[in-house]
This record gives sequence, C-alpha cells and structure tokens, in this order.
Amino acid sequence: MTSLHDERLDTVVRALLASGATRVLDLGCGPGELLLRLRPHAQFVRLLGIDIDERALADARFALGLDWLRPDSRLAVRLGSFEDVDRDLAGFDAAVMLETIEHIDPGHLPRVERAVFASMHPALVLVTTPNQEYNVLHGMQAGRKRHPGHHFEWTRAQFQQWAGGVAQRHGYTVSYADLGPPDPARGSSTQMARFVRHKAQ
Repeated sequence: MTSLHDERLDTVVRALLASGATRVLDLGCGPGELLLRLRPHAQFVRLLGIDIDERALADARFALGLDWLRPDSRLAVRLGSFEDVDRDLAGFDAAVMLETIEHIDPGHLPRVERAVFASMHPALVLVTTPNQEYNVLHGMQAGRKRHPGHHFEWTRAQFQQWAGGVAQRHGYTVSYADLGPPDPARGSSTQMARFVRHKAQ
C-alpha cells in the first residue's frame, strides 16, 4: 500500500511530467526526496532545490551524491528562502512547494506570494498542504497540528480562498486535488493546488 508521503511525491512528479516543464524549482527541498524522484526523468534539464536549513541541505547533497568540487550543471541545491525575491530563481518552468507553506509565519504569506508568483512567476506552481478538517480522522485533538513546525493548517475553504486570491492577482488559473483516502465529509489528508499561468495574449 502506497503511503500518503509517497502518493504526494508521485502525484507531483506525474503533474510535472504531464506539464512539459523542463526547469523545476523545489522550494523548501528538505533532504531532496522530490529531486531524487525527478532526476531519472530526462525531460528535466535543470533541477534546483532551495532550503533555509543547512542540515537538510547537507542531507540532500549526500542523498543526491552532489560534490562541491564537481558541480552538476543539471542538478543543484542551495541555501535560500522562498520568502525572498531572488532574480536567480526567475526563468523556471515550474515550482513546487511540497508541504512547506504551513511552515511560514502567516504574516509572511504576502512575501511568499510576491517572491514566488510575482518574481519567479513560473508557468506552473504546485502547492501541497495538510487539510486541517481531516486531522480528527488521524486521531488528533481539536486545535492540534500535525507537526510542531507548522504555523497553521488550513481547511479546504481557507486554502482555496488563499489560492484563489493569489491566482487572481498574478494571472493564474488554479484547480484543486485531494491526496490520500477520501472522506465524504472531510476530504483527504492532503490538499493540492495547481496554478497554471495564463498564456500571454
């Protein structure tokens, strides 16, 4: 049986492959699990992961076999934050925020929006995040979060309100998917937004 974590990774890989993207940003790459799954696919000619956690980046470099002395022109990870406008992160076809948005202070969400959707402005952005409504089905008490590093966990309505506003402000169409076993009343454990940039007229 596929774990929810594997389902998230597999769903994102399939979506990136189907999109035709060749240059992909992993925003908050952690130990490099998504990059490991993307690397075998020849479609991806440039893969870059950024994270604010030096230890996670060290784990990613080890897992990916990256060597400081012999940089890989196709695959790299580096220190960086998707809260900051960084011109070097523009020009990518797709960006992924896999279980990372909930680690952001809510007051900093406008900075994330500006950096990712206004400055990087990739053709495709995929965002996955926990669905707070499902927490009770994980046996959690009301008000508890799944991870101590989570600043918030959105209901489906809250996530869609945020994503819809971002899409409208920055020229994207957004659609949603549930990941994990569905519950008729509470949805699935993970929710995903797929932002597709409008084609230039």
